[in-house]
Amino acid sequence: VMMDFMHGDYDVLVATTIIESGLDIPNANTIFINQAQNFGLSDLHQMRGRVGRSNKKAFCYLLAPPLSSLNDESRKRLRAIEEFSDLGSGFNISMRDLDIRGAGDLLGAEQSGFISDIGYDTYQKILDETIQELKEGEFKELYADEFKEEHKTFVKDCSIETDIEILIPTFYVNAVDERLKLYKRLNDLKNEEELLIYVNNLIDRFGDLPEATQELINTMRLKWIAQDIGLEKLYLKNGSLRGYFVTNPQSEYYQSDKFGKILIYVQQNMKTCKMKEVKGKLTISYQNVRSINQAKATLLKLSDVIHIS
Repeated sequence: VMMDFMHGDYDVLVATTIIESGLDIPNANTIFINQAQNFGLSDLHQMRGRVGRSNKKAFCYLLAPPLSSLNDESRKRLRAIEEFSDLGSGFNISMRDLDIRGAGDLLGAEQSGFISDIGYDTYQKILDETIQELKEGEFKELYADEFKEEHKTFVKDCSIETDIEILIPTFYVNAVDERLKLYKRLNDLKNEEELLIYVNNLIDRFGDLPEATQELINTMRLKWIAQDIGLEKLYLKNGSLRGYFVTNPQSEYYQSDKFGKILIYVQQNMKTCKMKEVKGKLTISYQNVRSINQAKATLLKLSDVIHIS
């Protein structure tokens, strides 16, 4: 039957979901999916992929009752399959499916987690932090070699608050979804080499960087320096730079050689920087810092001190 359909002996093929198993029929350009609300998102995506496999314009019709009569999950699935119809949208489909169904609790017994409430990226961040806490606490002895001081990273991420304009302007990248992808990709960069590749790609695609975007790029460099020093948060506003050290007072960071060198530096430079406790959090602050580059140069001095052997 399949071969006859491919050869054009039949104009219509009636089938079950078996057709989603990768059958390639180039001359098929229209598919009707009946009772579409009953299928999973991946099923719908795979069945839709059976048409449009040549140079003929393809159509996929989803037949379902009125949306108002469907449950919440069915509505979300149909809207997702309608929204992500571009070539190469499989990743977006799978991410939306993950968001709808939940990813489960990897550190417990639940099969359905709370990812839909907080988003995939936040869930991943919380998961990484939890695993890190288990390695440093309950399973500390098992990971003793991994956490030798010379190799240890005390701060995994540093947030930055500032009144300086750091962004990708709409006149530079007009599409909202593309700007979000660029922000996400920037946040995932780990070193200067990856950052330079990212910048070159931006210039190649959109032209010379606006000033606000240059500041955004420098913010990443500032963030890496702050993390290396042991700062979990930076506050750069009104010409003042304040860094917040590791929140946990029991952290091994405060017994490390790195923090000892910072204390000595602060004692020797009391006119330019001050260390004090603000609302139970240890901070270091500088005055007359009015740009990202100034902040970077300021913290580089502290970073250089830390790495002197």
